[in-house]
Amino acid sequence: MCCMTDIVAAASHKKLRETLEMLAPGTQLRDGLERIQRGHTGGLIVIGDSADVVELCDGGISFDIPFQPTLLRELSKMDGAVILSGDGARILRANVQLVPAPSYPTVESGTRHRAAERTALQTGVPVVAVSASMNTITLYAEGQRHLMEEPAVLMQHANQALSTVERYRSRLDLANQRLHVAEMNNYATVTDVLNVLQRQIMLERAADDMDEHVAELGVDARQLTLQLTELRSSPNEIEMLVRDYMAAATIPEDERVDEAMQALAELPDSQLLNSVTLAQALGLPAAEENLMQDVVPRGYRVLSRIPRVQKFLMDNIIAEFGELPKLIDATVDDIAAADGVSPLWARHIFDGLRRFS
Repeated sequence: MCCMTDIVAAASHKKLRETLEMLAPGTQLRDGLERIQRGHTGGLIVIGDSADVVELCDGGISFDIPFQPTLLRELSKMDGAVILSGDGARILRANVQLVPAPSYPTVESGTRHRAAERTALQTGVPVVAVSASMNTITLYAEGQRHLMEEPAVLMQHANQALSTVERYRSRLDLANQRLHVAEMNNYATVTDVLNVLQRQIMLERAADDMDEHVAELGVDARQLTLQLTELRSSPNEIEMLVRDYMAAATIPEDERVDEAMQALAELPDSQLLNSVTLAQALGLPAAEENLMQDVVPRGYRVLSRIPRVQKFLMDNIIAEFGELPKLIDATVDDIAAADGVSPLWARHIFDGLRRFS
């Protein structure tokens, strides 16, 4: 049940982001909405023409023409809603009265916004309301109410979020360096591991939050996208850390790794600063007095940093040696003795380990 809930939430989040991208500055649809906003006439726009939407439509004018920002502005001067195709590329109806069921809850007080929220809830399609009096643009989608900020305000928020990502990246690099040195010299502790894990998760969550700003800014976010890509962690860094240090007699099974990754992903932000909680997710000693206990990595993190070494090779090598110190001391012939490792790969891995050590 929990997994199904997560899948539904992820799908809903993806749809909301796609809708924000459709409405981002620089798109034709956002241009049309801003024209309505500047004209102070207000508007109600439904982005989708499913059967559920058609059932709520009363009256209006039916046609099928390519979308143009100026046409949206003119059609919105009439009191009713404008119905667009699901991709926003065509205008299908105008001056439509929406009649959603009053049983759907809404906190809005204005007629236009109440109709917008209830229509979005009943049909599942995005609905945009442009307020004539408040001069705002509000999106109702995936059960959420999202106020569309001005591009200048969005950019300010995005720059603040980027500064947070940069700070987390700097702290992660320092923690990674300390752990790497400790691993190479065989004195890593539970605290060293948890410091890196904590900072990696914080960086990942900050970067995910930043994605929302990038989606809303559209073409204005090109430079931010480049910076964010550079600051982000590798997608498998957290997984490699978990595989290195998860408590297990041998190589941890993929199912156990997935469970640990899921547990870490579900941790509330307030628990990320709790070392005991993080340690429990990996099966490491969780008591405060055990946080300085020595731990030995299996070697996944180091092997993942050697170019082109695939996971099945990592598994075979780690099954052969068991832990990183033994792997570091191995010769080329020792590495080649592992299942599926050719002499050429053994030399490549040996040279990579020498560079790190």
